[in-house]
Amino acid sequence: MAGRMEGKVLLISGSSGMAAATARLAKAEGAAVLAIARHQGELDDVFLGDLMDAATSRDAVRQCVDRFGRIDCLFNVAGISARRVGDGPLHTCTEEAWDLTMNANVKSMFLLSREVLQVMLREPPAPNGQRGVILNMASVASTAPEPRYFDTHAYAISKGAVTAMTKVMAAYYAPQQIRVNAIAPALVKTRLTERSQQNPEILSYLRHKQPLAEGMMEADEIARAAVFLLSDESRMVTGETLTIDAGWSVSS
Repeated sequence: MAGRMEGKVLLISGSSGMAAATARLAKAEGAAVLAIARHQGELDDVFLGDLMDAATSRDAVRQCVDRFGRIDCLFNVAGISARRVGDGPLHTCTEEAWDLTMNANVKSMFLLSREVLQVMLREPPAPNGQRGVILNMASVASTAPEPRYFDTHAYAISKGAVTAMTKVMAAYYAPQQIRVNAIAPALVKTRLTERSQQNPEILSYLRHKQPLAEGMMEADEIARAAVFLLSDESRMVTGETLTIDAGWSVSS
C-alpha cells in the first residue's frame, strides 16, 4: 500500500544492507529518514558516528528532532559479527569478541533507544493516537541455532538479549502508546554474511535450509517486513518478534 510511511520521521542505525534497503523503501512510502552509521554506506543522509559511544546517539537524536520536529520510528539495525577476533563456540570465545559483540549489538541498541524514548515520551501522540514505534534487529541464530556452519555463540547470545529487550520494552511502554517489536532474519545478502556468500559448501546447504529463497534472502525482503511493522498497518502489534527466515526454522 503506497504512502504507508507518509509524514513519519524514521531514525535508523546502519547505512548498508537491510538498513539501506529499509531506508529506501520508507522514503518511497513517504517517510523522512535519517541514518546513523560509522560510514556513509549506501545512503546519502547519514549522521556519522560510533553507536557504542553515548554521545553519538545523543547528538544524532538531537539533529533528527531539530531537522524534522519529532521522531515517529526507530529501527535498530546496526550490528556486527566478531568472528575475526575470536567469536566461536563458548569454550573458545575470546573476551575481546564477547565484549565487542555485546557492545555493538546490545549496548548500542540500548543507548539509541534510551535517547529516542526520551523524545517520544515528551511528544504528544501522533494523529494515529500513538507516540511512536521501535523495531529491533534480532536473529534466527538465537532461536534456531545451526552449530555446524554458524557457531558464533556471542553473536547468537547478543541477539537473544535483543529479543528479551524487545519484550520488556513493549510491556513497559505500551501504556504510553509506544510499540516495540523485533524482526529475526536468517541469512541475508549483506556485508555481515560475506564469508558465507563465498563458501560453496554453505551456499549449497542454504539452498535446503532456506528453501523459500533457494539460498540467501535479499535485503529487500527484510525491508518490506520492517516497513510493515513500522507503519500504521501494524498499529495493534507490540512485543512480537517476527521471524523472516525463508524456511530456516522448519527445515532440517
